[in-house]
Amino acid sequence: MKYMLSGAYRGPLLVRLTLSCTLVFIALLWVTNALLYFQHMGLQPASVVRYYLGSEQDFTVPRSYGSMLEVAHAHFAMMAMVLLLLTHLTIFVPWPVRARVALVLGTFAGALLEESGGWLVRFAGPEFAIVKVAGFLALQAGLAILLLGLTWHLNRRPPITATGDTDQRATQA
Repeated sequence: MKYMLSGAYRGPLLVRLTLSCTLVFIALLWVTNALLYFQHMGLQPASVVRYYLGSEQDFTVPRSYGSMLEVAHAHFAMMAMVLLLLTHLTIFVPWPVRARVALVLGTFAGALLEESGGWLVRFAGPEFAIVKVAGFLALQAGLAILLLGLTWHLNRRPPITATGDTDQRATQA
């Protein structure tokens, strides 16, 4: 824990390399999440309604309970792990506590709203389409801030010891 709190984990080459590669993959997840969203719908609530309730005009059928359940099952597991990793690392970023709490809660809330928004549109009513749009925007914004903040923090200089040198443990590979 002391190693994480001091920021010394930013020093070892293999730790930085592993974290950097992980952030690249999560950034690709962020991009593909947006691409998948916009492949099916847009930021207009009407497009969300068409996707989940179908459209006679476009010859599309409503999303089935089974297909939504399969997607939700995978999304809940994936988002739990991704958000756990990113928000856990954010604990150690030197930002104000309130900002970090807001970022953690906002990103988790965005993920929950995005997933629940489709269910609400499909089974409660089209007026809930705005929940899906708001959830998508909140999740994407939260992930972007987390990714950028962690990238910035990871690329900062390693901590300096009391002697003025970089911590030898922090600079060894």
